[in-house]
Amino acid sequence: MQVHALEMDDFFEEEYSLIGIHSTLEDYKLAYLLNKNLNARFYKAKEDLEFVREKKKSSFSIYKYKNIEFDFDCFLIANSYKGENQTTSNQLLLTLETKTYLIPEKKKVDFFLKICGVSEDEFVSKTINRIKSIDNVITAYSIDKNTLKSKDFLIF
Repeated sequence: MQVHALEMDDFFEEEYSLIGIHSTLEDYKLAYLLNKNLNARFYKAKEDLEFVREKKKSSFSIYKYKNIEFDFDCFLIANSYKGENQTTSNQLLLTLETKTYLIPEKKKVDFFLKICGVSEDEFVSKTINRIKSIDNVITAYSIDKNTLKSKDFLIF
């Protein structure tokens, strides 16, 4: 006896736009400048985005902003995590720094801005232009999420 059958329509992909940001800024400083230039209110999420790959734990910082007036959410996500591994060699304690990427195929991107609920190209391009005007932001551009192999890491 069949209780419930799932159809492909039961699984839907979240609609979001993705912007890649290249910057030398720290995450908290970029969030502050985005608040100032985009008239937003990004705040640090209580928990970071954490993954375990190849027995190594990685933690990527996330900043959130919810626009109630226009009904969309934004997330500023760091693309890299620097971790330290300590090893002992000939009675010397060595510390090695390893860098892990959230989206490995986009290693040059420092941050992602995920905008959920807005799919208007005009809004996204205006946002990109405002981000580009921030000092210490090298560039910002729209990323086609369908070209990413690791796009599942952006679903949270």
